[in-house]
Amino acid sequence: MQKNAQDALNIFWFLPTHGDGRYLGTSQGGRAVDLPYLQQVAVAADSLGYYGVLIPTGKSCEDSWLVASALAPLTRNLRYLVAVRPGLQPPTLAARMAATLDRLSQGRLLINVVTGGDPVENKGDGIFLSHTERYQVTREFLDIYSRLMRGEKVDYQGEHLRVEGAELLFPPVQQDGPPLYFGGSSDAALDVAAGQVDTYLTWGEPPEQVREKLNAVRERAQALGRQVTFGIRLHVIVRETEDEAWAAAERLISHLDDDTIASAQAIFSRMDSAGQARMSALHGGSRDNLRIAPNLWAGVGLVRGGAGTALVGNPQQVAERIREYQALGIENFIFSGYPHLEEAHRFAELVMPLLPLAGRADQAQRTVNTGPFGETIGNDRRPTRHASAS
Repeated sequence: MQKNAQDALNIFWFLPTHGDGRYLGTSQGGRAVDLPYLQQVAVAADSLGYYGVLIPTGKSCEDSWLVASALAPLTRNLRYLVAVRPGLQPPTLAARMAATLDRLSQGRLLINVVTGGDPVENKGDGIFLSHTERYQVTREFLDIYSRLMRGEKVDYQGEHLRVEGAELLFPPVQQDGPPLYFGGSSDAALDVAAGQVDTYLTWGEPPEQVREKLNAVRERAQALGRQVTFGIRLHVIVRETEDEAWAAAERLISHLDDDTIASAQAIFSRMDSAGQARMSALHGGSRDNLRIAPNLWAGVGLVRGGAGTALVGNPQQVAERIREYQALGIENFIFSGYPHLEEAHRFAELVMPLLPLAGRADQAQRTVNTGPFGETIGNDRRPTRHASAS
């Protein structure tokens, strides 16, 4: 159900299973992303009060299902947003995997429906479908998958998918299955979002562009008698002052050369993803105009596919930009920052106290006797917040 802009926000973090470091597009400052490191990020996100973590998918990443399975037992409240891949997984197998992980995590699984936008990678996975065909497969996949999650025994004949007597013997914890998240910017994607998913995700475009997409999904959903909630995927670079934040943004791309940028942009240009095309259009492959809206920076997208924009500023500025997106109807915010462990702490400490967060009362109740309060002064008393602190 769609909520209004006054309701509490769900703040997600990101598990960097495709790599992490202090600089983009270079091995300098790179960091090994192994199980102990992913454990640190997940446990930090859980203890800091993040609603969940997004785990990416694709050949450049560790498998999201195995990562979630390894980390779920180490966390108490953290939810895991894990991808299903129509055309790569049969819907019956995806339903069994989702129901199992939902049970093993005690209802902390969320599902990210990913159609795949790179034809070269798709062919490597044995998928030789056009953009239109992939979305038709997605619609058929979700028809079958959702019915299985509702406990139905399914006979289905579609253009691409067919099952007979499909069923789940062991149901998920969450009624009708884990909530479905989905992103895409083409007309076909907007139709899938309006008709079949719970939460529509957009990448971090300027607010007016985001408003147009959300309105298109909202209108299509209403025509079908449905309501959809909304989320946005952004990076974040927050520091105590705005100057420090912009300096950190420049450092993040300080080791990029023109050849590296051109190589990345050539890869993005071969994709048939409308969302990727919109991301690339924000900067045009150039460093010259990366500040595309107040406190919105497109530098990450010079070499990173998918989400390519970051909120940059001091805590109050970043919180204000978040509230602007919230006013459009967005209640789910999926953030990341480099390196992901340190930036998870920084965002939680500087920005989350300024936002209306879901579950904040429970978090405060759990931590009232253990902090956060800083280091005890003189072994005798807790410090108090300085009046000028942000």
